[in-house]
Amino acid sequence: MNVNSDDDRSGSRQRPKSSAHQMRGVNAYWRELSDAEIASGQHRELVGGMWQEVGRLQMEFLRDQGLAPEHTLLDIGCGALRGGVHFIEYLRPRQYFGFDINESLLNAGMKELGERGLHGRAPNLAHNGDFDLAVFGVNAFDYLVAQSVFTHLYMNQIIRCLASAAAVMNSQSRFYATFFEAPSSAYIDPIRHQPGNALTFFDRDVFHYSFSEMKIMAEAAGLRVDYVGDWGHPRSQKMLCFQTPARRMRAPA
Repeated sequence: MNVNSDDDRSGSRQRPKSSAHQMRGVNAYWRELSDAEIASGQHRELVGGMWQEVGRLQMEFLRDQGLAPEHTLLDIGCGALRGGVHFIEYLRPRQYFGFDINESLLNAGMKELGERGLHGRAPNLAHNGDFDLAVFGVNAFDYLVAQSVFTHLYMNQIIRCLASAAAVMNSQSRFYATFFEAPSSAYIDPIRHQPGNALTFFDRDVFHYSFSEMKIMAEAAGLRVDYVGDWGHPRSQKMLCFQTPARRMRAPA
């Protein structure tokens, strides 16, 4: 693996293999931010705002599901580390792995880490446009999370992500991901979700899916999925838990 180490302040960065421009026409995450935009904090809005609220919510949820400091965590679509800064502070050094298609957001995340004095936690960050989750060389992660990722992807892209995730999971791994829920499959009409007033669509960003559709995607990728449901998200995204077929979701100890 071609890993570039920027010294002990920044952890490991995998050099880019592809561009965020693959998302042009799918969602807004194709646009690379300038250094000036990052300096002014625009990255916090690009990833959805609610920086502190949603960042802390992710941390508290996974900790309630059993995430411990010694575990490894893969944060798919980690963006500018809205949740990552909390995970990195909580986990032991080098236990956090963040992955995103947009390199400028990863650069913004490094800025956020520096402002919190967390570079020494040595997170592993990768920029890749193909959901190549094997890029870190980890056989199986303890926990995986994708917060507000599937809400911006077409079904085939979600299946690609799930199939790649399955390759870095074992019978003990748990993959938590959020989605906007539709009341039935092929729900053509837009949906206004409350609380939060988010507007979602069947065939364009922001996307909604039924749980039945998510089950079909999971099965296509060789995974099983459990419906977790409400987890306190301010825009009413629901939570799912994906696991390998050998294991079903268990309650945290």
